[in-house]
Amino acid sequence: MRQADASQSRAIRLSGEARREQILDAAKELVGESGMHAVSIESVARRAGITRPIVYSHFGDLPGLLEQLVDREANRALAQLAGVVPARLDPSNARQALLAGLRAYLDVARDDPLTWRLVLMPPEGAPGLLRERIEQGRAAVIAELAESIGPGLGRAGRSPDPELLAITLSTVADESVRLLLTDPERFPPERIMTLAEWLLEPLDEPPERAAELDPGA
Repeated sequence: MRQADASQSRAIRLSGEARREQILDAAKELVGESGMHAVSIESVARRAGITRPIVYSHFGDLPGLLEQLVDREANRALAQLAGVVPARLDPSNARQALLAGLRAYLDVARDDPLTWRLVLMPPEGAPGLLRERIEQGRAAVIAELAESIGPGLGRAGRSPDPELLAITLSTVADESVRLLLTDPERFPPERIMTLAEWLLEPLDEPPERAAELDPGA
């Protein structure tokens, strides 16, 4: 069977939604390999094993394709984050909940590295929409985390500034994921978690020790 015939056969077998996902997956792979500048209607069609008119019929043009890719990946990342950001913390086990959340974040990023590279390390040429969505998502996560830690963190007591603490924790978590994605052999989850356990150890300090460390106590 000729390549064109094979492409047409595959096009017939896929539903419209499945075809759109296939095209977006092809574009995502290209971005992951060579950046946004490597994406063109021709390169996406070639990667997906279809013709250019099929790509045009689903997305109109290249900006439309990239916008849909950004929208899908941002939504996917936010959905994954929603499952790992701790809910309103119980001060008695805040340390364990925060550590579990970080470990889950590392795991989802490791399982879907292309999405998280796109979100945390936007390539050159990325649409402005991507950066806007990232900032919106980050703000939502920080607000949720600040509310979660508001009542206090373990025996260390209530934070004087839950929002700033949430920004700090989120920044550390994001940088940890970047290190994992950039150099997984040097920065495996186990190494990151060992440091996180040490950093959060004050949350389990005895009450009298926590009082000594709190200048306002």
